[in-house]
Amino acid sequence: MSALVAFCFLVILALLLFSISFGLKFYEGQRRKKLVSMLRTVTQNGESEHVNLLVEETKKRDVVEGLFSSLNITDRITMQLSESGLDWTLNRLAITSCITFMIGAVASLRIPLESPPALRALAVGLCAAYLPLLYVSKKRSARIAELETQLPDALDFLARSMRAGHAFSISLEMVGEELHDPLGQEFRALFNEQNLGASLERSFATFARRVPIADVRFFSSAVLLQRQTGGNLSEILNRLSHIIRERFRLKGQVKSASAHGRLTATILTLLPIATLGGLLITSPGYLDPMMTNPTGRKIVALGVMAQIIGNFFIRKIIKIKV
Repeated sequence: MSALVAFCFLVILALLLFSISFGLKFYEGQRRKKLVSMLRTVTQNGESEHVNLLVEETKKRDVVEGLFSSLNITDRITMQLSESGLDWTLNRLAITSCITFMIGAVASLRIPLESPPALRALAVGLCAAYLPLLYVSKKRSARIAELETQLPDALDFLARSMRAGHAFSISLEMVGEELHDPLGQEFRALFNEQNLGASLERSFATFARRVPIADVRFFSSAVLLQRQTGGNLSEILNRLSHIIRERFRLKGQVKSASAHGRLTATILTLLPIATLGGLLITSPGYLDPMMTNPTGRKIVALGVMAQIIGNFFIRKIIKIKV
């Protein structure tokens, strides 16, 4: 009996020590990750680099240089991953796209269409491989929308803190601690970069690049101009937050006015796809002549092109920038 008690005691002690060791390693890993993130914000750009927060300089480029610069896909995807807030790398995104491509290619063999299996597998696989990038794009859009929603409250908090007598850097730290993520995380990164010795212009330039919102550029420009020329920064921030809220109100009115158009675009886009799927399920051989006859293939191709063009123009009509 005593041997069993001693054995159970040793097992519990070993589990306790393992849990403590795992907890300490996890805490050390989180602390190291936070420190690396703080240092990366400082060292990712050179001190001599100058960034204009309001007007981007346009350089004259020839056609070939402009084409290759526009095809810089790696940097664009990396920027999208950073702006989406996901802890993904390019390797993880590529592996996920390859997995979804294989799943789509295998699943395409179950589609009852008289078409070459290789062509069908390639088309469905490419559509499936695009799904991870679409997910990243949706997360980025949702995060940017949340950043825009949080920004007026952050500016009001910053203005109240400065009117209370706090220094600007202390106010930035308080905003980063009080606000929820994702904007709180960005303000904490801004404060950490300044705290580690970066200049104010460089810190706000990096902040404007991490948060791709026009209002953030206005905020950064207001702070830098106030440091150079003087003025009541808290009053400027209050007016800026008021303008942002008024634009949100106008966006809501525009969104409600264009709701009918957006619903029409969604229905007109999904109705042919739903009809095609229903015919494939209820009558698998009904659409075979459309895929085997050359005239039928041309009609299908023209229908798809007309659907894409119509959806494009509807989106252009209902998309109103405020």
